[in-house]
Amino acid sequence: MRGRTLPAAFALAGLLGISLAGCASDGSPSAAELKARWEAENIYPETYKRDLLAFLRTYLNDPEHVRAAQASQPLRKTMGPGERFVVCVRYSERKGSGKYASKDGIATYVSGKLDRFFDVPPEEVKSLCKDVPLEPFPELEKLKR
Repeated sequence: MRGRTLPAAFALAGLLGISLAGCASDGSPSAAELKARWEAENIYPETYKRDLLAFLRTYLNDPEHVRAAQASQPLRKTMGPGERFVVCVRYSERKGSGKYASKDGIATYVSGKLDRFFDVPPEEVKSLCKDVPLEPFPELEKLKR
């Protein structure tokens, strides 16, 4: 019985050695490879509104009381080491006092899907979206919990 397990052990050790050999090399991607990977993730977000609404339904304290909602079409803006598709969002949200306060945010998309939503610091959000045309976003005003 012992003779039969020895070849299997050698085969397993050989496979393990081959897989670890790949880890032993430097293997760091070049700057060009990193840039190509980043750019490959810039896929137009076809379902940007649906993804944004799903997120905001859970993100907003009171999604049923949103007014004056606007959003841009997805456009490429410089974010981090390169460009990303972003959607600029503006809306008024009801606070605990019953008064409404205007909010601005930026949704970033990676590989066509919502990746992150930024609303702070507000100065940076406003500067990135200052020249971006906004359109009515009535779907946000109709959200239910």
